[in-house]
Amino acid sequence: MRLPATLFLLASATLLASCAGPGGFVSQSSTLVEVRATAGTPTDIRFDRNGDELWEYARGPMGHETYLVRAGSDGNVKEVTQLLTQERLLTIVPGSMTKQDVRHVLGRPSDESFLRVGQTWSWRYKLGGTQPGFLVVTFNPDNTVKDRYMTVDPSGGDSRDSK
Repeated sequence: MRLPATLFLLASATLLASCAGPGGFVSQSSTLVEVRATAGTPTDIRFDRNGDELWEYARGPMGHETYLVRAGSDGNVKEVTQLLTQERLLTIVPGSMTKQDVRHVLGRPSDESFLRVGQTWSWRYKLGGTQPGFLVVTFNPDNTVKDRYMTVDPSGGDSRDSK
C-alpha cells in the first residue's frame, strides 16, 4: 500500500516542478511573498488593465530567459510565463503595435540600439531551447513596430544565464 502512495507523491512533485518558474514557485499555489523570498526583487513591477500585479524577472542582459509572474489582488500567483519565445515574437504585429505593446509581450529588452533602420530592441533567447539567438524588433519614427525577426547568435553565445 505504501508504494502507490509514494508513486502518487513523486508524480505530483514532478507535475508541480514542470509548472515552476524561477526559484521554484508554482502557478496557483504560490504567493507574491513567497516569490520575493525565493526569487528576490523583480526587475520590473507593473499592473495590468484588470488590476493584476505583474512581476518581471529578466535574466539578462546576457541571459536567455525573462519570466513574468502574474498575481491577483489577493497576492496569489495566477500564472508564470516565459516571455522570450519564438511564438511570442510572432504575436508582434508590424505597423500596429507600439513600443509599450512590445514591452508588455516580451519584457525588458536586453539591448536598445539606434541603427540605420531605426531604433532596435533585442532580446537573447534559445532557439529550439538550445541554440542561442536574438529576438529583434525595429521601430518606425512614430514608435510603431517596423519589423520583427529572429537571428542565430553566430558566436554561439554564453550558455549561462546571468542572474
